[in-house]
Amino acid sequence: MDVSRLQPCIQLQLSNEEFQTVIDKAKDWALMHGISMRSKESFNKNQVQVLPFTLLPSVFPRKNFEKAKNIQILLNELIHRVAHNHTYIVDSLKSTINADSFTAKLFEIYEIVHKEGYSQNISIGLLRSDYMLHENDIKQVELNTIASSFGGIATVTTQYHKYILSELGHSDKIENVPENNPITGLCTGLTYAWKLYNNKQSVILFIVEDITYNICDQRFHEFEIRKLNPEIKVIRRSLRDLVPETKLNSDKELLVGNEIVSVVYFRSGYQVEAYPTEQEWSIRLLIERSRAIKCPSIQYHLAGTKKVQQSLTHPNALNMFLKDSDSIKQVQEVFAGLYSLEFNNEGDAIIEEAMANPKKYVLKPQREGGGNNIYNENITSKLELMKSSEERTAWILMDRFYPPTQKNYIVRAQNEPFEHNDFSFLDVIPELGIYGVVIGDHDHVIYNEQVGHILRTKPSNENEGGIAAGIGAIDGPYLIS
Repeated sequence: MDVSRLQPCIQLQLSNEEFQTVIDKAKDWALMHGISMRSKESFNKNQVQVLPFTLLPSVFPRKNFEKAKNIQILLNELIHRVAHNHTYIVDSLKSTINADSFTAKLFEIYEIVHKEGYSQNISIGLLRSDYMLHENDIKQVELNTIASSFGGIATVTTQYHKYILSELGHSDKIENVPENNPITGLCTGLTYAWKLYNNKQSVILFIVEDITYNICDQRFHEFEIRKLNPEIKVIRRSLRDLVPETKLNSDKELLVGNEIVSVVYFRSGYQVEAYPTEQEWSIRLLIERSRAIKCPSIQYHLAGTKKVQQSLTHPNALNMFLKDSDSIKQVQEVFAGLYSLEFNNEGDAIIEEAMANPKKYVLKPQREGGGNNIYNENITSKLELMKSSEERTAWILMDRFYPPTQKNYIVRAQNEPFEHNDFSFLDVIPELGIYGVVIGDHDHVIYNEQVGHILRTKPSNENEGGIAAGIGAIDGPYLIS
């Protein structure tokens, strides 16, 4: 197999007119089934447009796909155990909290509830571990512990790709599109947590943005919960909405108006913009002090920071959390090279190396949500600016991967295709995400499942691949030997 290029799943032999018809049909299918979002350019809560999606499923090696799926339960367990190791969290973040005010605020909440004692010992994680192909293997790009999105739309995208292959006369190839239903798996986890709370009158609270663009994916979760258990009511609030109507009762139950909240599912709260005033931070602390089961709890949130993930690549770090050498080896095999920028010989050396060879690395801050990383010559200038300041300890460096490219067509709300030719089909790079659900307390993991997958695919000439930002596209794998 050519490691620099992969062949698409099918070759399209269509006239311009036929191609336009296929694109129109694909867009209508997507809109009618929820592969869509609200426009950021012309926001209207009564309108949606197609989310960027790939016309065809992107090819992905079966052995690498299976490897990523099979390791997810181990990664779920790892993150759960890291989140419940106070000493490890503190040691990993002690320099970062001095340099990064956002992480410091999260850490302050963590320390308060840890010192007071947790009112709720159970946590739930809806996780997503992301991978890129690298030299015939996979390497983990990151592991998301908060607002791991697109589980709902990924389910529908799998259905779409089966439809479009049939529509194009290739129904025999559908068997290479793996079954995928992350929305049911993720929401089964949320309903399981609701049952553990043991109050049939309680509700699940979705914490969302003040203005939600990715509305369809969030609503897929809400509607799936009702489908799985018609007794469960879901309410949606932003942190700002919660300020005037949220309190704890004498039993430390979380009350929103007159509703008792059993599970809090954060779809917001991972970016600075979610906390414009101290009131939003106070609400986050109130939630963490409550008996509600959090997804994620503050300790899960911190366990997903780049700095903690980097610390897990240290020699022998995994020995603290995983039971056997085979499990440790499996996890280490997928870890990328991650490097601390502490004020020591190793930190100084990697900074000098990255400044000299910036294309070998990605510079990452302690942020989620995309659009935060630094690439290429910008790495050199950023490191030059901060190499002597405390700010550098808020960042990490990661090895950069250059996965094989392949041709695909990204369908967007704008930029109608006027021609069907080689220029219409871009060189793209897919990134595989595997979803996991883990529930447990300090001493036990009581629920641990791998529940599905997603591809997020970007043009090969783009550094970032955010789907909601309109650069990348939602996708699914077409498995090859």
